[in-house]
Amino acid sequence: MRYFFIGLLTLLLIAIGALFLYRPLTEQPPIKVGILHSLTGTMAESEKPVVDATLLAIEQINADGGVLGRKIEPILMDGESDPLVFQYKANELINKQVSVIFGCWTSASRKAVLPVVERENHLLFYPVQYEGLEKSPNIIYTGAAPNQQIIPATRWCFDHLGKKFFLVGSDYIFPRTANKFIREVLSLIGGQVLGEEYLPLGSEDVDWILDRIEKSKPDVILNTINGSSNLALFKEMKKRNLTTPTMSLSVGETEAQSFDLPAGSYSCWNYFQSIDSKKNHTFVNDFKKRYGENQVVSDPMEAAYIGVYLWKKAVSLAGNDSIDLVQLTIKGQTFDAPEGMVTVDLDNNHLWKTVRIGQLQSDGQYQIEWSSRQPIPPNPYPLGWESDFGGR
Repeated sequence: MRYFFIGLLTLLLIAIGALFLYRPLTEQPPIKVGILHSLTGTMAESEKPVVDATLLAIEQINADGGVLGRKIEPILMDGESDPLVFQYKANELINKQVSVIFGCWTSASRKAVLPVVERENHLLFYPVQYEGLEKSPNIIYTGAAPNQQIIPATRWCFDHLGKKFFLVGSDYIFPRTANKFIREVLSLIGGQVLGEEYLPLGSEDVDWILDRIEKSKPDVILNTINGSSNLALFKEMKKRNLTTPTMSLSVGETEAQSFDLPAGSYSCWNYFQSIDSKKNHTFVNDFKKRYGENQVVSDPMEAAYIGVYLWKKAVSLAGNDSIDLVQLTIKGQTFDAPEGMVTVDLDNNHLWKTVRIGQLQSDGQYQIEWSSRQPIPPNPYPLGWESDFGGR
């Protein structure tokens, strides 16, 4: 009996050795990628769904065989709604040898990560509309440039809602720079700014701002508040029965659902869940199947989703995940996205995108009121501001 067990153990060891000896020669380790978003803090409600959309794209690509036969392994880190934490975590992800970072929401977090990826010659895919005045070979901007959101939103409001504006925003770089663009556009077309006020990120102290708005009686409130402060703003407007039309540049379906925002306000994005196309229906259904039927999708989520696919195309064309090669092969890449066809601009690493304006309905979805006829070429330095701010 002893010899029987010795023989059985020997055969088992031989079988295990054979498994290692005859493994497919093409088997490769996974490609590690970083996902860096706020999972806690004032920006968490906006950024968590972006993480979900990023992971959905990764799961789909892995189910389809991965990239160059390699699976994608996501490494998730929490930026904690703090730019300094974003900077620290970006360094940590690079030290973990990720091939790319997908992340950031606020311009403050992106500005904190930018010197890290430039110093290390790394790559960040940034999925949110922003104030422009930047182009880096180390960042792919999959959200809107100013001429694809801020400027057309201002012009549309002037043409359809009124000539007198009140500007409200969170107190950091995107709202303040966006409002400079808005002021310049309005001065060119004959609009008037009656007031301009800011809240610290996460602040709920909106009473004094609404007092000023009620006193000045604008035709339009142009809102660049980010994160949970929007809940306080719209809640107090509803309490006061303040029905002044509001155009928001950082409020979409996820914020409308999370904060129970009232119907009637406007937003300007490149993507709305209500887009009626086969590609978008598939995207929305896939997301709901993965995360739940009650979930919604928004512009930054879609921009994050397509960023993963654009990176995959660039890696496939390069033949490996080398950052130097991907920086070259990403240029000019196209993708048939849920929002429509997008293209990475050859010069500035932003996307050609269609512009849309929607009005929030009682079901939490946006009815599209206007859209550009075709994708708009990105211009991160509109209105001749490159000479003033120093182009990169």
